[in-house]
Amino acid sequence: MEMIARREIEFWLYDWLQVDRLATLPRFEGQTREDWDAVLDLAERMAASDFLPCNKIADREEPSLDQDGEVRVQPDLRDAMRTWLASGLQLATVDAERGGMQLPVAVASVALAKMMAANVSASAFMMLTIANARVISDSGTPAQVDHFAAPQHEGTSLGTMCLSEPDVGSSLGDITTRATFETDDAIGARYRLAGRKMWISGGGQDVTAQNVHLVLAKIADPDGSLPTGTKGISLFIVPRVLPAALDGARNDVVVAGLNHKMGYRGIPNCLINFGEGTHHRPLGTAGAVGWLLGEPGQGLAIMFQMMNEARINVGLGAASLAWRGYVLSCEYAAERVQGRPLEDRKAPRPVPLLRHPDVRRMLLAQRAIGAGSLALCLYAARLADVARGATDAAERSRAHALLDLLTPIVKSWPSEQGLLANHHAIQVHGGYGYTRDFDVEQLYRDNRLNPIHEGTTGIQGIDLLGRKVLGDGGAGFAGLRAEIEATAARAAAAPALGAMAAALRDAAGEVAGVVDAAIARDDRAVVLADATAFLEAMGHLVVGWLWLDMTLAAGGQDVDPAQAEATTWTCRHYYAAEMPRIAGMLAPLKAGGLTREVPEAMFQPA
Repeated sequence: MEMIARREIEFWLYDWLQVDRLATLPRFEGQTREDWDAVLDLAERMAASDFLPCNKIADREEPSLDQDGEVRVQPDLRDAMRTWLASGLQLATVDAERGGMQLPVAVASVALAKMMAANVSASAFMMLTIANARVISDSGTPAQVDHFAAPQHEGTSLGTMCLSEPDVGSSLGDITTRATFETDDAIGARYRLAGRKMWISGGGQDVTAQNVHLVLAKIADPDGSLPTGTKGISLFIVPRVLPAALDGARNDVVVAGLNHKMGYRGIPNCLINFGEGTHHRPLGTAGAVGWLLGEPGQGLAIMFQMMNEARINVGLGAASLAWRGYVLSCEYAAERVQGRPLEDRKAPRPVPLLRHPDVRRMLLAQRAIGAGSLALCLYAARLADVARGATDAAERSRAHALLDLLTPIVKSWPSEQGLLANHHAIQVHGGYGYTRDFDVEQLYRDNRLNPIHEGTTGIQGIDLLGRKVLGDGGAGFAGLRAEIEATAARAAAAPALGAMAAALRDAAGEVAGVVDAAIARDDRAVVLADATAFLEAMGHLVVGWLWLDMTLAAGGQDVDPAQAEATTWTCRHYYAAEMPRIAGMLAPLKAGGLTREVPEAMFQPA
């Protein structure tokens, strides 16, 4: 099974997003569609031959923790990861001057999506490592890049991000991991770290000998106290093994336990102790050795580069799982014979499930979500390419602002709606879908993590409404609305799309009314109480906009006719079934304050 059909990819990348125009930018000069297709072919081959076969195996055989504190990844998955590292695909978007391919993010995202559809657990290793190395490359000293980013580029190391702690959750201002200055050396300002980090994906793995952790911690004041709040957080590079220049000893970093998850079981998720000194005393002293990345107190600002990249990739993973569930559902519905058609209840033989309207309804819903989510992620990827590569400063600024606004939507809408798509996939399969014999059961479990990690849906809602929309007085939203209006105007000129253009304008107006009211209301606590409802409505609006935009592109003369037909029918479904829901999603914001007014005592255990 092809993870994502080439017909779909060519439509999204070339007919709709016109990614080939990126080759005119200096950053991508000399690259061709043939170059990009070769990378996508390689990703497809590895997804099918290396990652898909071990997906269910690694789900059954979770990582284990040895008595000596070493984590063992399922061997087939470990071998597949080593194949990926040997291929050099971790270099897809890395600058050429650092040995990378310097490909457009949009192209690299499709390659990663193929891996995600085949084995989302393995892809988590990939996206964390790519983002970890990028952050070090962007913010580190030359020596830090050489010692810690370069090995990840070369495939001899994997990376993690270490933010939360057992008692902290998402409230990072309350972390207590301590960093104490030790000395300045050839790599940078060296510290000793002590503390515990929870929910660390990819920690302690045995795919590579080295693990580079990016760790949030607070630098202790002279009196030993720790600064309060998020402004006192700094970021440190903490390797599992010290560089050879420092004797190559094992660092004081120990996996203390594994979290046993509902899905994403192939990648270890760890509790890691830094600086306990129980097993390792690097350089003769207890305390994990780490190097300050950037300036003191800038930890969150730097880490947000990695977090935002991870959030977009979480959305991409959710979209890929939704899409694979859709493809499996289509195959099953075409092959499975069951029941008589509504128009002929006395038919002599059962018919394929595809003949039943309710099954087609669920398939349409899956396609609307899966393809809509992938389109959203690829649109964001193209914005990232323009924001970095455009020669016009105004164009870069516009792309960056729009990407910043859309990031919480890119993370959350595919995560929440993708789970609904996988729900439909199980339903299409009936009782078989609820068994481990069919892949859709695992897809649902794997996708259930995506609304949680890299910031829950509620956190994304507060980020979107509080920071991205209200933070600039609605300027960013106004920019998005202008893009939506441009699509609506083009669609209004096409007779077959006029009604959908009007619906898009109406929905955008509904959301704009809520934004204006929120700006006018000087009470953040009341407004943000229903931020998740706003996020959901914005997601539905944005994806509705992209569906109409894709349908306009599907009218092009060079578009594959079957692809054009599928795009148009799915858009019609979305506007009939999903766009009307936006008004209901906004209702809590118009009513205002119900969830804040309900007494807490109501939820106390009896």
